[in-house]
Amino acid sequence: MTTRPSTPSSDDIHSLKALLLEKDKRISLLEEQVRLLKHKRFAASSEKSDGQTELFNEAEAAEPAPEEDLNENTDDAETETIQYERRKSRGRKALPADLPHVRIEHDLADADKVCECGCALTHIGEDTSEQLDIIPATVQVLVHARLKYACKACESTVRTAALPAQPIPKSNASAGLLAYIATAKYQDALPLHRQEAIFKRMEIDIPRNTLANWMMRSGELIAPLITQLDRELRRGKIIQCDETPLQVLNEPDRPASSQSYMWVRRSGAPDHPIVLYDYAPSRAGSVAENLLKGFSGYLQTDDYAGYHAVGRQDDISHVGCCTQRA
Repeated sequence: MTTRPSTPSSDDIHSLKALLLEKDKRISLLEEQVRLLKHKRFAASSEKSDGQTELFNEAEAAEPAPEEDLNENTDDAETETIQYERRKSRGRKALPADLPHVRIEHDLADADKVCECGCALTHIGEDTSEQLDIIPATVQVLVHARLKYACKACESTVRTAALPAQPIPKSNASAGLLAYIATAKYQDALPLHRQEAIFKRMEIDIPRNTLANWMMRSGELIAPLITQLDRELRRGKIIQCDETPLQVLNEPDRPASSQSYMWVRRSGAPDHPIVLYDYAPSRAGSVAENLLKGFSGYLQTDDYAGYHAVGRQDDISHVGCCTQRA
């Protein structure tokens, strides 16, 4: 006797369709998640995306955007929830305690020190707040008084106290002034013509050519220090080196349109950095060989061919720059 299969009821068909629809939703969600993960892992990146933005804390400046469903009709599909937690503000950094503190008291007027009931108010404390102030550069004149002595008996002996050694003889520039000008020019990038204008506002006339001459003479004074820094740089294990074009005006035997180069060397010690600048009229590899003579260790440069000869030396490991491309 042959048994016929029973015909599914309408309820069974509806349940089956619902189950298939649920599986389709689940598959669609998983496929979308895989696509996003592949895109995040293998897609091209740029310096403006991913971890680079964390350098500027842009995530802290904006509220996290609301999450969007990957599919419009995902009633029962599993979704991943990401919770954002904003960092607490650390507040204003305290001012250095070793700075001079000037107390400025703000008191009530005598009329305000009387209560409405007629009794005099009693001082019970104070509220304080700090404000950072600065005193502009103070210009002063150092008067060197060299005391003189003479013999009253024979009237033939006269002695005068010697003047201490000056950084630039027969100049009215003190060591403090020279240090101020050099710091403003080389550390704070304030050109000499702007410094000339600043001094004029103080009613002090120092022509720019005089400032330039002072800086050249100061460079001669610190030559022994630069020599010692050069020795320390070559004794290290890491040197970063690069060169940049430079135009020099009024250079002997060279037209003003000639292109010169400033070669920069930096030590790799983060706790004791040394940065030295050396001028050269060309970009020849012989300049790199001379600047790195006696060095052994890791040399980090770009792929300019002028470093290749030095990088092939047995005691030097030539490594490249670490760059990120889009």
